[in-house]
Amino acid sequence: MIDPADLTARLIRCPSVTPEEGGALVLLAGLLREAGFEVHRVDRGETANLFARWGAKGARSFGFNGHTDVVPPGDPASWRHPPFSGHVADGVIWGRGATDMKSGVAAFVAAAIGFVTDTPPDGAVILTITGDEEGPSRDGTRAILDWMAAEGERMDVCIVGEPSNPEVMGEMMKIGRRGSATFRITATGVQGHAAYPHRARNPLHALTRYLAGLIAAPLDEGTAHFDPSGVQITSIDCGNPASNVIPERATAVVNIRFNDLHDGAALTRRLTAAAQDLAAQTGVTIEVQADISGEAFLTRPGPFVDLVRDVVAKATGRVPVLSTSGGTSDARFVKDHCPVVEFGLVGRFMHQVDERVPVDEIHALTGIYRSILEEYFT
Repeated sequence: MIDPADLTARLIRCPSVTPEEGGALVLLAGLLREAGFEVHRVDRGETANLFARWGAKGARSFGFNGHTDVVPPGDPASWRHPPFSGHVADGVIWGRGATDMKSGVAAFVAAAIGFVTDTPPDGAVILTITGDEEGPSRDGTRAILDWMAAEGERMDVCIVGEPSNPEVMGEMMKIGRRGSATFRITATGVQGHAAYPHRARNPLHALTRYLAGLIAAPLDEGTAHFDPSGVQITSIDCGNPASNVIPERATAVVNIRFNDLHDGAALTRRLTAAAQDLAAQTGVTIEVQADISGEAFLTRPGPFVDLVRDVVAKATGRVPVLSTSGGTSDARFVKDHCPVVEFGLVGRFMHQVDERVPVDEIHALTGIYRSILEEYFT
């Protein structure tokens, strides 16, 4: 049997800052092979990834997804304990990745190994673990899913073990996520002297007018499972050091977190059309570049969602809220493969200096994952 708290500490001691593997996947691969899993490294580019399956290929399957890469720790001197020490004191494990999400990976690895060892199921348990969730996310879970499609591997359902609870265990599970789109907008006019504006064409005037139009009214009022979509201007710049010069060019960055009333392509068309209209009115060229990092998705309540919610409620005494809040996760890729939900630890310390996790919460999460497996295969 695997002690998930000890495994969490051992994983923290692997300095796996994106895109470094740091020894974390090597450690997990060894444990899983020893337990009878078929293990494959699915590396792509500079990213290390791991696929592991216990049971027959093509059998009814339950999957877990997670990541072992972590964000940089910042100044180690700011930490109470060294960020890659996996220090354990007073029932708490300290270190980068303690919350997000080496503890979640340790919990589902321990639960899976314990389950297939004690009560071998009539089916397959699949673990997909990436080293590229905190980075560009191009060669991580996407690469694993591409490899699975080529090899005929499939998960029927999947839990992503990201921290999902804001304050206490069992209060929330994620059944979807908003989409995320970043738009880089460039306005190009004619440079000139500020005292002679008729000889220039100010791109900042056109750009600020354009941005004002974007935020003048909400995109929508929300849906049954999603909050209203949000538009945030995150940057405006023209690189102009002179107060008496009208610049030639100005740029802005806008981020939109959108619900299931929209998709990235439709939003791109909307912003591009508005730019073309304003360009025709002002004579300032406005170009829109879109980067869609994830589409909105929803795993609708049904047998799978009910199973996870019921197990969590029984274990914690709390019926988790079915939420779509927060940023993005690798569930945005898994949702194209199979139904997916997110349930993990309390996330209040993730990405912080002195990131840490209570040992008893790791054991509680491991028990929940084990019970979900037992219910699924019963």
